[in-house]
Amino acid sequence: MPLSRTLSMSSLPGLEDWEDEFDLENTVLFEVAWEVANKVGGIYTVLQTKAKVTGDEWGDNYYLVGPYTEQGVRTQVELLEPPTPALKRTLDSMNSKGCKVYFGRWLIEGGPLVVLLDVGASAWALERWKGELWDTCNIGVPWYDREANDAVLFGFLTTWFLGEFLAQNEEKPHVVAHFHEWLAGIGLCLCRARRLPVATIFTTHATLLGRYLCAGAVDFYNNLENFNVDKEAGERQIYHRYCMERAAAHCAHVFTTVSQITAIEAQHLLKRKPDIVTPNGLNVKKFSAMHEFQNLHAQSKARIQEFVRGHFYGHLDFNLDKTLYFFIAGRYEFSNKGADVFLEALARLNYLLRVNGSEQTVVAFFIMPARTNNFNVETLKGQAVRKQLWDTANTVKEKFGRKLYESLLVGSLPDMNKMLDKEDFTMMKRAIFATQRQSFPPVCTHNMLDDSSDPILTTIRRIGLFNSSADRVKVIFHPEFLSSTSPLLPVDYEEFVRGCHLGVFPSYYEPWGYTPYYMSARHMALAKAFPDHFTYEPHEADATQGYRYPRPASVPPSPSLSRHSSPHQSEDEEEPRDGPLEEERYDEDEEAAKDRRNIRAPEWPRRASCTSSTGGSKRSNSVDTAPSSSISTPSEPLSPASSLGEERN
Repeated sequence: MPLSRTLSMSSLPGLEDWEDEFDLENTVLFEVAWEVANKVGGIYTVLQTKAKVTGDEWGDNYYLVGPYTEQGVRTQVELLEPPTPALKRTLDSMNSKGCKVYFGRWLIEGGPLVVLLDVGASAWALERWKGELWDTCNIGVPWYDREANDAVLFGFLTTWFLGEFLAQNEEKPHVVAHFHEWLAGIGLCLCRARRLPVATIFTTHATLLGRYLCAGAVDFYNNLENFNVDKEAGERQIYHRYCMERAAAHCAHVFTTVSQITAIEAQHLLKRKPDIVTPNGLNVKKFSAMHEFQNLHAQSKARIQEFVRGHFYGHLDFNLDKTLYFFIAGRYEFSNKGADVFLEALARLNYLLRVNGSEQTVVAFFIMPARTNNFNVETLKGQAVRKQLWDTANTVKEKFGRKLYESLLVGSLPDMNKMLDKEDFTMMKRAIFATQRQSFPPVCTHNMLDDSSDPILTTIRRIGLFNSSADRVKVIFHPEFLSSTSPLLPVDYEEFVRGCHLGVFPSYYEPWGYTPYYMSARHMALAKAFPDHFTYEPHEADATQGYRYPRPASVPPSPSLSRHSSPHQSEDEEEPRDGPLEEERYDEDEEAAKDRRNIRAPEWPRRASCTSSTGGSKRSNSVDTAPSSSISTPSEPLSPASSLGEERN
């Protein structure tokens, strides 16, 4: 048996070990997912990291099937001619009948071959296919759910492609189709309904109902067996999606999931016990070059610092050498991913740093894709100002260096008063004036479409982290996945992670999270390379604890005022039951005295002192709620004590 198969399968429970190699000569594997060359969430990472190993094992008999997106194809896919006559006839046949099907190579490690189906070009058949879905599976899809409509189009196109491939192939190969998540599940159901000779596998990486229940402040894990799944799905207006997911789970020849906790969840919510648990993998080879870690961290941190210099121009009154970079990343599920807990913790950290007069600064990044229409003008201006200052400094440096060189060449020390002329000083003064800024640095790097109701921005307004000079914790909300081609922060996610100091992932619903494991892998590598500076102690839950734990109370997570009852953008924001919260009177000196008595001050490392403006002015009792992505209200944050007092009211 191949080494790659042995390593990947040895830890899977329920599988018998076999001695002979699997015959791949007349077997073709199609892996179907909505996130093929289309980054939405964690499934993109699953496919990306397994592509090389799977491709090495299956060779030219492995294809990925996904949706055609113009952005994805332009940046991630190289379009090619189909390599086999049967596949070429399949694509030509579908294209001649009104579909648009593309073939190419996904430009990731392993370079897997991909078949991309344009769902938009087949919208003419949507109503007919929805009727057929109702007649065949008794699943009705409402017209207003665009995502579900796309799933119907994608499912029918996938089934059409698989059926056409079998019809055009004279050798009649054994076809295995592996479907990921409910968005691809319609194709699996149709393969079974049309009795195609295809072996089907369905993998759920998380359940739809689980996401919605956890986002709705439900004690999920202690009541898994008690939920009326039809009622809960109907109340959240996702019954049709739930039916798609459940039908795919029951129709599949093999049903798998990615973790034991999700297997139990699927058994109760989807009413089928997974046949096998297939944990997601992590390519640890990239973390093996331990001697390079320190240099790579310094290089990546320098890229982040360049962005920070531009973003905070005019308010760069903190020492970058005493700045820590924290981040949280993932799908924009405010409560499920723990963004509410993280923001509350940052507010408390900011208060403690200010009360204790710390010179340490924390810059916290929120990398969560949301609905935007463009970059924030103030953010773009900041990067332009930074670049202009750099160009000005280089111009002056070159003139200074040339005069210094000419002076030394003739054997005399330069006259420092003549090294810079009036034009140089004028140029530098203009550069200084360009850094003047009346507003605070923006919190959000993009223009949000739902600015006034966005949960992160709403919570930031409530806790008052406006990136003021007095704040020791700065917040940057980047509502877009990171890319090395971005004009703002031109780094990939892995490079960004390498440059940060701490990743925070207080998720409540996390069937399998890649982000914490990336952090653990890097931490483990650092501990092995530099044991004197880093230690790594893996945490394992006690056997008696299991997976059952309650949702935290309403304190410290954000109150219902800023928490959605379902995943973000699926329902309107809840209104507070008792009307607007009354503002509690706050005396800064009195509260600071209480904290010095009751809170143990952290032991800050003693370093050389540097000048830092902490802005010891009185706080204002008003917090701006104006709907603005840049949030430039000159109001300073209330203390955590005041925030908790408001929540108790």
